[in-house]
Amino acid sequence: MKKIAIAAAVAALSAPAFAQSSVTLWGRINTSMESQKTGNGDRVSVLQNNASRLGFKGTEDLGGGLKASFALEHGLNSDNGVSTGGSQFWNREASVQLAGDFGAVRLGRWTNGSYYATADYVSMHNHDTGTSSDALYSGVGFFTPNGNPQSNKIAYFTPNVEGFNAELSLHAGEGVDKRAYDVALNYDQGPLHLGAGYTKQGSANQYAVRALYELGPFTFGGYVQREDSGTPQSLGAKETRTIGRLSGMYTVGQSEFHLNVGGTKAGGYSFNGGRNGGKQYTLGYNYNLSKRTKLYGFYTAVDATTANKADDFNSFAVGIRHNF
Repeated sequence: MKKIAIAAAVAALSAPAFAQSSVTLWGRINTSMESQKTGNGDRVSVLQNNASRLGFKGTEDLGGGLKASFALEHGLNSDNGVSTGGSQFWNREASVQLAGDFGAVRLGRWTNGSYYATADYVSMHNHDTGTSSDALYSGVGFFTPNGNPQSNKIAYFTPNVEGFNAELSLHAGEGVDKRAYDVALNYDQGPLHLGAGYTKQGSANQYAVRALYELGPFTFGGYVQREDSGTPQSLGAKETRTIGRLSGMYTVGQSEFHLNVGGTKAGGYSFNGGRNGGKQYTLGYNYNLSKRTKLYGFYTAVDATTANKADDFNSFAVGIRHNF
């Protein structure tokens, strides 16, 4: 009888904890059919993956305003099911977090907050994915010859105060990898949305500012970024460049009309690892079948400022995106 009573007491004590825990399966499948042309090559038809992913996230209420949570996110090619992360299965995020009135502390791997605060925020057409993603945004803080500064991180997230919040993160720099820092600032109040980001790893750094304003059915946004790749040139100067992008959206009913234009001079990193300057134009249309599913079409073009034009690219696309 004593054993039964003890077991019942333990079950009673454990029940609220289990009731306060939750685990969610979520993801996005985003696939388009495209007619693509690169440089002087022939135009080809491609079934294109656009950052599809599968994730798990969970939260436990610890009481007293304290919560523990985790996030695991896997990137996959929606056209053939192959992982986009090679040996890293949880290649998009793998983190654990403790949050309360003080804000939150997170450890693990996730995309830099400076990117979400600037370039991603104004990429309204297809959430900065696939061939219409921002091809000019700086690669500082995304990849380096000596490691990935998005991994092995610890960060502090401030609470939201009058629309203001911040993320401060440190990449540990294990082995030959260099230590990195990333700072993101966001302000959201009514129709006005502002952001700023800063990243530094070794001698390379970038900083950017972003603004977005909602005016009835119109939304206007843009960012300006300054990059220093830290690579000496023949005259002793470092590779620096300024990158800019403007975007606009007009919404009527279930339809969205998108236009964005970006440009930069040669030098520094680019998101896809190149060092060439250029311009990028994207014209897009989205039709929202529901909050989770949309049909879309776009034309995007990168006009590189190189003599051989090898980095020129354009694509006509139609696709479907479904969140679950």
